[in-house]
Amino acid sequence: MDVKAYLEEKRSIINEYLSSYFSIPFLPETLHESIKYSLLSDGKRIRPILVMASYEACGGHAEDILPQAAALELIHTYSLIHDDLPSMDNDDLRRGRPTNHKVFGEAIAILAGDALLTEAFMMLTVCAETTPFLSPKTEAAGISRKKFRQSSLLKTVREVAAAAGLHGMVAGQAQDILAENAEPDREILDFIHRHKTAALITASVRLGPILANAGKRKLQAITQYGENIGLVFQIVDDILNIVGTTRETGKPVGSDSQKHKLTYPAVYGLESARKQTDVCVTRAIDALKVFSSEADPLREIAHYLVKRRT
Repeated sequence: MDVKAYLEEKRSIINEYLSSYFSIPFLPETLHESIKYSLLSDGKRIRPILVMASYEACGGHAEDILPQAAALELIHTYSLIHDDLPSMDNDDLRRGRPTNHKVFGEAIAILAGDALLTEAFMMLTVCAETTPFLSPKTEAAGISRKKFRQSSLLKTVREVAAAAGLHGMVAGQAQDILAENAEPDREILDFIHRHKTAALITASVRLGPILANAGKRKLQAITQYGENIGLVFQIVDDILNIVGTTRETGKPVGSDSQKHKLTYPAVYGLESARKQTDVCVTRAIDALKVFSSEADPLREIAHYLVKRRT
């Protein structure tokens, strides 16, 4: 399969949904503009794409799960806005543009992040009967959204809350800050990588089998897949901060070493970091043996992530 075409197709669907969702103005206008500035910028949309791909792997139709998929992008964007703040990583550039606080000020940037995080949980609970946002492709095909059971939606809320909160991404972000200027420590590095990035990516792929009621065996398999590609994603980020360019990544390179961040290349070396991504990709794909060819997009995404330059 052409993984780049697949990613672009899903990315287009997600972008359309997000644009539609936030097309209705609300007050204060500055908050609305701040949210759109960061959310509708040129993102990869990997997390929502993984939600859709995992649901397809379990026999579902990707657009049935679009609100739940898009919710993951809201959480990811909130984390980027807050991560860029002067009190955290103090970055001036994100996705090739000035960071949110550089345009709207720190207070509005913080509130935009707060709003996105909260709205994500509203979006997670959207059912077929309550969402007006159908893409033209969906309407033309006469596809009707599936109505998910409330118990399943509740599971997704708990899943995402656990991955994004104090036992997940927030814990990883906090440890990342606390570990600056620290001596190399493999256990702390592993904690940062598994919580800061891998937790939310793992939750992304778990939403598919949860909402598809796919069963314990498939959920366990896709969890192993998510944990491994989550590590791949963060390790590749670490590598690109050394060997990438600002044009490719859309953000400053070399910042990790300047801030004395605890990264995989800093602890293990650049070559070992590259080898570890290959190991994780192999483990991720091996975990998907219980799935048929419907999981091929997940398999190809794993290969894509290890080779990405953005």
